[in-house]
Amino acid sequence: MRRVININNDWTFRINGAQKKVNLPHCWNAADGTTKDYVRTKCVYEKVLAPSDKNTFLLIEGANSVAQVAVDGNIVNTHKGGYSAFATDLSPYIKNGCFLQIYVDNSDYEDVYPSNADFTFWGGIYRNVSLIETDNCHFSFRDYSSDGVYATPIKANDGWALDIKCIVDNMTDNAIIRYTLADKTGAVVTQTESKETHISLECENPVLWDGVDNPYLYTLKCEIVDGGSVLDDVVLRVGFRTVEINSEKGLFLNGKHLKLRGVSRHQDRESMGNAITEKEHLEDLNLILEMGANSVRLAHYQQNKYFYDLCDEKGVLVWAEAPVISSFSEAKQDNAREQLAELVTQNYNHPCIFCWGIENEITQNKKNSKNKALVPCMRELNKLVKSLDSSRYTTCAQLSILDQESPLNRITDILGYNHYFGWYDFGFEFLNKWLDNFHIDYPELKLCLSEYGAEGLVNLHSANPVQGDYSEEYQCIFHENYIKAISSRDWLWGSYVWNMFDFGAANRREGGVVGKNNKGLATYDRKTKKDSFYLYKAYWCDEPFVHICAERFKVRKAGRYDIKVYSNQSCVTLTVNCKEYTQKGDKIFVFKNIDIKNGENILSAGEHVITIIGADETDNSYSISSENSFVRNWAKKSAEERSNYLSPDSTIRELVRSKDAHIMVEGKLGNDKLTSPLLKLIYPMKIKTALKIARRFGLTKNDCLLLSEYTYAIHK
Repeated sequence: MRRVININNDWTFRINGAQKKVNLPHCWNAADGTTKDYVRTKCVYEKVLAPSDKNTFLLIEGANSVAQVAVDGNIVNTHKGGYSAFATDLSPYIKNGCFLQIYVDNSDYEDVYPSNADFTFWGGIYRNVSLIETDNCHFSFRDYSSDGVYATPIKANDGWALDIKCIVDNMTDNAIIRYTLADKTGAVVTQTESKETHISLECENPVLWDGVDNPYLYTLKCEIVDGGSVLDDVVLRVGFRTVEINSEKGLFLNGKHLKLRGVSRHQDRESMGNAITEKEHLEDLNLILEMGANSVRLAHYQQNKYFYDLCDEKGVLVWAEAPVISSFSEAKQDNAREQLAELVTQNYNHPCIFCWGIENEITQNKKNSKNKALVPCMRELNKLVKSLDSSRYTTCAQLSILDQESPLNRITDILGYNHYFGWYDFGFEFLNKWLDNFHIDYPELKLCLSEYGAEGLVNLHSANPVQGDYSEEYQCIFHENYIKAISSRDWLWGSYVWNMFDFGAANRREGGVVGKNNKGLATYDRKTKKDSFYLYKAYWCDEPFVHICAERFKVRKAGRYDIKVYSNQSCVTLTVNCKEYTQKGDKIFVFKNIDIKNGENILSAGEHVITIIGADETDNSYSISSENSFVRNWAKKSAEERSNYLSPDSTIRELVRSKDAHIMVEGKLGNDKLTSPLLKLIYPMKIKTALKIARRFGLTKNDCLLLSEYTYAIHK
């Protein structure tokens, strides 16, 4: 029988000549991972293993990013990829005991994804490590270190069946496989024995896995039996469900329309890096569910098996993806195939997963995105995933400025675009234009909003928030506009907030914060839910609640303020210093011109009570200087400053003569759009007028929209 032995404890860890005792999971960047010069090097974990006369496999569930397993000083296995599990056969070495070393290196490798991404590449063995002892005849680890059993629920006209494929090593002549399907109570639904490793189990009228409403799970046990003895077994859970996505009507789960209310999730934690435990995984999912989300995009890499298990149990639909990200490299294609295959095979049996992501913003590097091998390589990855799993959708997340006519948009089954209109560039109102034009021009494409977000720092506040001020209040305004746009379009099958939690991004310096991306709806330590968290709760959650915004904007100049409240109730009463104000509304309630007097002011709505201190002046620590803002905002410029910039009312002559325009426009649109001799014919014309006939000059509708908005950031 199979025996799993956890060996997380008592390792010797060596780094740069120093050593110490550690337990796993472990991350050597837990303290420095949010600094620019965090340690990226090769380290080693060491342990003496006791003798074993069994077939013994070492299973490492996650080591970032290149790992080598050495036994008694000899390298016996190398794994390239920091987010998937890998098994090593130790059977030839462990019979008399052995000295085990696991070398781990989080340096940049030319042949390993990712190299360039907006998150920290945490070093360490940050997930469980186990020894698995088996009989000589056992379910195989050879198929990308999966458990060797794949179960596919199939719906036919006359009912359901479970298609089961097993990979067995050293199958004996007399052995058979016993297949047992049990319901959630443990009662056997069906059982059969066969020498075949590929069978179909009939299952009449199963209870469906129905998302958060009823995530019903069955248990499948596959046992290799010989002469009455069980040689090996694999136990997994399955859910019967269908997912269909229509470009006009959106997503359907088990035939019922379901708008995917999604968030994206990075796995790291403050002062822990990636070395988190089941406690942190459960806390994350509980916060996601509290907000009312029903889907999560696990970006941008394979995440812990335990988190997929939790999503199975709670009914959260998962977009799973491999770390093929940002900068395409043909030299990394073998590794892309490997990591995608590991993602699919190791997580095949999770009913929560409805799509496999093959890439994210792969055209971010402008030079590499012009590589002629890019499209064929992405097609190859899509074909690979389909060969491994034809039962699920393939997907990708495209960079906002990718031309909508790009062949990259016609490789996967479904499609996402990452948009930050209203944060990095443009205004958030541009989202509505973009979505509607896209759907009109490409009605056959099954689109979602795969990323969108704005930074919101809980220590920064403003009574008059504007783009680029990093205030919690502007983050709210940004998301208010996005959630309205998303909710009003049924054909948009889903959306994913970037991000559910703040996360480590060592190269960032934004809003006075070093080494973090602060677009989360909750803080890095998960202790503070930002006001935007409650906006989504108002839209997505049925449990009654009321939340007063700007609680952390505590000390402000006495005077009159608009007080914003989020709630899923149709009527809200705000009490300010014992005076009541009642308002009917929908999700967002704004109480105008509320008097905040000098001294202490008590505000309450429902069970939420906050205190605002009226002072002679607003505390200046709530804002940052514009020099510290990474974000462009034309509207924030003074009239004198604006005179130095173009706008849609500027002429084509001014546009063509601007060096800044050539740099910016060519960079954003991907090729030279400003040197056509035909443009001389319309030099006197305003940009906004010229764009109405711009297709004559080779510009697409998407080019026109981008150019119209980018003029605000172009120097004359």
